[in-house]
Amino acid sequence: MKNIILALLFFTTIKLSAQEINIIPQPVSVKSVPAGVPFKIDITTSFYTDLGGNSAISFLDNYLSQYYNLKLKWFKNPELKRKNIINVIIKKGLNNVNQYQLTVEQNAITITANSDTAAFYGIQTLIQLLPTVKSTPLNIPAVEITDYPRFGYRGMHLDVSRHFFDVAFIKKYIDYLALHKMNYFHWHLTDDHGWRIEIKKYPKLTEIGASRKGSIIGLWPGKGNENIKYQVLPNEVKITPKDAVIKTDGIPHSGYYTQEQVKEVIDYAAKRYITIIPEIEMPAHSMALLAAYPELGTEPNSKYEVAQTWGMMNKYNNVLQASDTTFKFLENVLAEVMELFPAPYIHIGGDEASKIWWKKSLLSQQIMKANGLKTESELQSYFIRRMEKFVNSKGKTIIGWNEILQGGLAPNAIVMSWQGEKGGIEAAKQQHKAIMTPENIMYFNHAQFAKEDSLTANKFSPLVNVYNYEPIPTALNAEQAKYIWGAQGCLWSEYITNPAKVEYLLFPRLDALSEILWSPREKRNYADFQKRLKMQFLRYDLMGITYSKRYLSNNY
Repeated sequence: MKNIILALLFFTTIKLSAQEINIIPQPVSVKSVPAGVPFKIDITTSFYTDLGGNSAISFLDNYLSQYYNLKLKWFKNPELKRKNIINVIIKKGLNNVNQYQLTVEQNAITITANSDTAAFYGIQTLIQLLPTVKSTPLNIPAVEITDYPRFGYRGMHLDVSRHFFDVAFIKKYIDYLALHKMNYFHWHLTDDHGWRIEIKKYPKLTEIGASRKGSIIGLWPGKGNENIKYQVLPNEVKITPKDAVIKTDGIPHSGYYTQEQVKEVIDYAAKRYITIIPEIEMPAHSMALLAAYPELGTEPNSKYEVAQTWGMMNKYNNVLQASDTTFKFLENVLAEVMELFPAPYIHIGGDEASKIWWKKSLLSQQIMKANGLKTESELQSYFIRRMEKFVNSKGKTIIGWNEILQGGLAPNAIVMSWQGEKGGIEAAKQQHKAIMTPENIMYFNHAQFAKEDSLTANKFSPLVNVYNYEPIPTALNAEQAKYIWGAQGCLWSEYITNPAKVEYLLFPRLDALSEILWSPREKRNYADFQKRLKMQFLRYDLMGITYSKRYLSNNY
């Protein structure tokens, strides 16, 4: 009898909690209507949308069908007397272009939005008002919500170079971002460990560069390689012992996206109002490229291979030669990439370019002399500026990691600050847009617990640290702060070999990130966030999303 009573109490609690307002990210204004009658969604409910809002309604229609087995009717003609209807109305003139208002009454749910994008955000909020268990009807609590985002750039990154993830999962990842009102997906497509995008002019990039022979086991330098030491000196990399051979698991890893698949993903994201920013790494992190086209390196007679080990790749010669041949090659690559991606931004990397390879190269030194460059840092800046000029000529803007500040920042570049906040602060003071993604907090491939369930990068970024992060540094004054465009979380895939682990590391840190980027700063409250997470986890259970069950306790 005692167990029966406890079970009834549990299910009663779940039922009641489903009627609470537990939205992530926290809206600007939420007014529950205590005496209001809930709206009931069942097979008799219908949709109405005017000229806009089709993508928003389509998303909700698919969501209800997938998770609740409900298929509703659509109406395109307004009928004020129609009851049991979900209205999406585009109405210009609200204070913010991304503002929406959501009202739930007994006979109707109405989303009034300033734009199609805002209507879509309203739908994401409505989804979080749905019960987290399948039932008939679906009761939606009476509520009035006014909402709009704090930051213009709300981004999440995924590295598919170190481990490849198929199109089906990339679409699922985009849906996760949409649910959290994120608006930029940074797709890290090339690196030392694999070239993942088809370039028709240079087929060897995927024929050779999209496959590696194996991967190290465990953290760098990998199991069985503990005796190998690297010293990156001013003019050389010293390896001890000299005849060291890296041991790997010997398991081949490969994969790439065709241009048709890329178009498919871009279209999918566009219908969720997410802009995809592709990243094509240069001038370093280019071992996969050099394996296919060694003539573009500073040691063209060397045998380049797609990297099998993780860690700082400046221990290897992964740097492109700053020659006219290289620039023409990269221009041709980026021309195809920019033709595919409608985004006004192209990420060109620019990080961790070890200068010793240019110091050792006679041709590099000749290029520096011919262009009046005194240091290798200036050579890097010269490289980035050359590529920026080409990208700008196509009407687009480059984004680069904060190392692009070295030797002088390219005129129109946007800086993504990963080595702490210093790069973002410097860029903002130079009146350049900056995106904050400091590694110690915003790299979600780092452990979320002191003792993790599986191997992660060897640092610690708990949920509370993510939630308490403030993207605008105190070092900036009010005018300079305007250049902080937003922030981004990053997932590097060295130790992420399958979609379930992507989800495990993403959730719920993505929830925290979404709230710091969307919600008013003064509304941030970690204890309240933890309470709302309880409902979010039930929603993740409904959606089949993997996350750590440790979060279901209060000991995290």
